[in-house]
Amino acid sequence: MEPKAYTSATNIAVLPAVRHRGIPDVPEDVDFLMEHLNDPNFDYGAEFRSSMDTSTEIYELDHNKAADAYSTTISDLESHSRRSLRYSTASRTDTPSSSFEYDDESPYPEVRAAVSSVDDPTMPVNTFRMWFLGIFYTVLISGLNQFFSMRYPSVLITGIVAQLTALPLGKGLERVLPTTRFRTLGYTWSLNPGPFNIKEHVVITVMANLVVNGAYATDILATQRSFYNQSLSNSYQYFLVLATQLIGFSMGGLLRRFLVYPCSMIWPGALVNSALFNTLHRTYGKPESRHISRGKFFAIIATCSFIWYFVPGYLWTGLSVFNWVCWIVPTNVAVNSLFGTSTGLGMGLFTFDWSMISYVGSPLVTPWWSEANTAVGLMICFWIIAPILYFTNSWYMQYLPMSASVTFDNTGMPYDISQIVTNGVFDESKYAAYSPAFMPATLAVAYGVAFAAFASVVVHTLLWYRHDIVRRFRSDLRDERDVHSRLMQAYSEVPQWWYASLGIAMLLIFIIVVEVFPTEVPIWALCVALLLAALMSVPAGILQAITNQQIGLSVMYELIGGYLLPGKPVAVMIFKAAAFAGTTQAVGFSGDLKLGHYMKIPPRLMFTAQVIAALVSSLVVISVQNWMFANIVDFCQPNQPDHFTCPSTSVFATASLIWGGIGPQRIFSPGAMYGPLLWFFFIGAILPIPFYYLARRFPLSYWRYINIPVLFAGIGAFPPATGINYSSWVLVGFIFQWFMRRYHFRWWMRYNYILSAGLDAGVAIGILFIYFTLQMPKGGIQLNWWGNDVWQNTADALGTPMRVVAQGQIFGPASW
Repeated sequence: MEPKAYTSATNIAVLPAVRHRGIPDVPEDVDFLMEHLNDPNFDYGAEFRSSMDTSTEIYELDHNKAADAYSTTISDLESHSRRSLRYSTASRTDTPSSSFEYDDESPYPEVRAAVSSVDDPTMPVNTFRMWFLGIFYTVLISGLNQFFSMRYPSVLITGIVAQLTALPLGKGLERVLPTTRFRTLGYTWSLNPGPFNIKEHVVITVMANLVVNGAYATDILATQRSFYNQSLSNSYQYFLVLATQLIGFSMGGLLRRFLVYPCSMIWPGALVNSALFNTLHRTYGKPESRHISRGKFFAIIATCSFIWYFVPGYLWTGLSVFNWVCWIVPTNVAVNSLFGTSTGLGMGLFTFDWSMISYVGSPLVTPWWSEANTAVGLMICFWIIAPILYFTNSWYMQYLPMSASVTFDNTGMPYDISQIVTNGVFDESKYAAYSPAFMPATLAVAYGVAFAAFASVVVHTLLWYRHDIVRRFRSDLRDERDVHSRLMQAYSEVPQWWYASLGIAMLLIFIIVVEVFPTEVPIWALCVALLLAALMSVPAGILQAITNQQIGLSVMYELIGGYLLPGKPVAVMIFKAAAFAGTTQAVGFSGDLKLGHYMKIPPRLMFTAQVIAALVSSLVVISVQNWMFANIVDFCQPNQPDHFTCPSTSVFATASLIWGGIGPQRIFSPGAMYGPLLWFFFIGAILPIPFYYLARRFPLSYWRYINIPVLFAGIGAFPPATGINYSSWVLVGFIFQWFMRRYHFRWWMRYNYILSAGLDAGVAIGILFIYFTLQMPKGGIQLNWWGNDVWQNTADALGTPMRVVAQGQIFGPASW
């Protein structure tokens, strides 16, 4: 019997009869409620109603009989906007560990708004269409993004492009592929097993998302070739990229019980994708009469976003940066330092460019309490501390722009790393004859913030999650009570030995790379890097899963690598890549697994698809980069005529010299110029403690919303981000994540995540369209008028400092 195509209207899981839970002397919920007692995402005071009520009103599944039988009045919906609904069934699983009742809905309204609570396990996923389109997008996106990442200005083809285009392509393959069935080794299969479905679509998009950012290690290879003039073998390149890409997967798989299975790990980014997938497939070719459908709403928003982007993105770019105060007094350095958006603090409130608003992430996804913490961190660290340091000329900062993401020498020019290198190795005598490295105010504060974020996330995790982490060492998927965990038990989990085997294989490849090739990385240092990656994956993953905020760990890994491997720039680069890529890939892999958890994708297929996408993309990015070095004249040189200057590689090379050459001991150690920044470690470690005890002493109070790791990690993109990116982000977040969610909850549940996806999709397509049609062909078409020039003729855009060094003079200490 052939499985039917999945639709939300026809494949409704038949749930057992629902009853209200009684109130025993010791409520069965006590452990669950205590676990979430101070969870800022959790709703309390829930009134329990039937699960069918939620199915009809929240997800609006089109089964009219159920809707007639369980209709909800307007007053009920209004009250629902202020309550969480949590449901229980009398059903129990047959597994010994399931001694509790399962919930028929998630206790989190964000999850209920975006994720369907029904599943069809017979839906075909492991199909030819899925693999064909998945590998097609893997090759296309990884190759194009690697190509354009080496150019300035660059363009990034995001995963949402694949998400939107895969559906019509899949439907097209559904129409043209033959339906003939084959039997191979007892397995019956077909090129076209039926209608293209949502689960195929999810796996294709996951494969595309996995390769959007390329491979972290390609910057190591480019730095070795262009800055250190080292020749690299193909085997070294592929093994290094492959090991850094896949070592984190094994860590992510071993962290499932901490980051994927718990319902409290909501992963806001996965919720947006879930909402968009359900919208695209639920309304595909179907009209909706009661109100505007999610699919139509998405199409309207995406179209409007695409059209509007032409205004701030091309026609009037001043609306994008919108530093209007600087337009009034373009030569006033103090005003431009405060309100500028190029080298200033960006003390504005809003911008008209969604790409600027969402630069640090979509404000419609991140919870409001997280955005509020980030706003406090912005004001304290960058709008109070940074100006005080700058205007008091601390560390000679007035000789530099207020904000920049690069270091400077003692003449006020960007630091020239070629002045301190001999044959790719740090030369101490040249360094003594050249200059120490000076940091702008925001960069110095950013390093301090990174130190505080590292310490605070460790302490915060130990305080809040130590018992949960220990308990989950002994738990598995069957011990989770939410509906999505129950539905996922229909599929075979990936055995732990799969992840362990992958990790061991990648570790052996990594050891071969550092031992056989001249990397100067000892095996013990590699083990330290991987141990750091594994240890930091849990706190970094918890932070991102709950708050949608990423903690910047690259600075910490560079700092540790610089102390462990002094005077070895290449070794420090590989140390940082092993640690940073390990943590990043583990957390990203866990996020994809959570998306698969929400969308009910067979875990073993998800694992296989991600590993194959990583293998294919590693080969693609190396091939593209090698082709560019062989065929593009003056590749990675500052004056390359086609702007292939390799901007990210330049930053990577500078960091390698600063941390691996000059070394952190000359910059941050006690007695060094920036040694006082080490106090941020102490501040970050101490601050979570009082707020933890206040939240425990006063449960359900506002103290539970104060999250010190978010306060520091949330502003980790500053610089190159500026204040206007954050202030506009917080303003939009307040409107939708607080006001709309509180007073128009029904609208928020139906449209909020669709609005975010539509705005992102329109801007992504708009950037590509403008770049390929108006900026790239024949040198591009430039619009030179006041709206595009006014913001560029300011002290902010020119990077003018408060004090200027006279010709032939220097500032700073006489010796270093």
